[in-house]
Amino acid sequence: MERALILFAHGARAASWAAPFERLRELTAQQRPDLAVSLAFLELMTPSLPDETDALVAQGVREIVIVPIFLGQGGHLLRDLPRLVDELHAAHPGIAFSTVPAVGEDPAVLAAMAAYCVSSLPN
Repeated sequence: MERALILFAHGARAASWAAPFERLRELTAQQRPDLAVSLAFLELMTPSLPDETDALVAQGVREIVIVPIFLGQGGHLLRDLPRLVDELHAAHPGIAFSTVPAVGEDPAVLAAMAAYCVSSLPN
């Protein structure tokens, strides 16, 4: 595959924290079998974004879209992610990188979360 999505999450000390992100990766890959879909973490878990990018490039990927699985554009997405992407561009000048806004800023995601919150109320 020449195209990939990297779902980019924060990371945590507890291994169980990654379970919903793994499920999201699997669901995304099922919907787009033509893409390499992987998961990378900012800190505390592996693989890191640079390590996952290296692995994808070694497999022949030429275009990578980074999807931040964060609720909002906090410091990590405003400072850390742009720095990491600059480093990725320097390390892999022939690769097309792009990022999208945090998943939690998408209106459809917010609507799904609101529906979940409302459905949690007893009848």
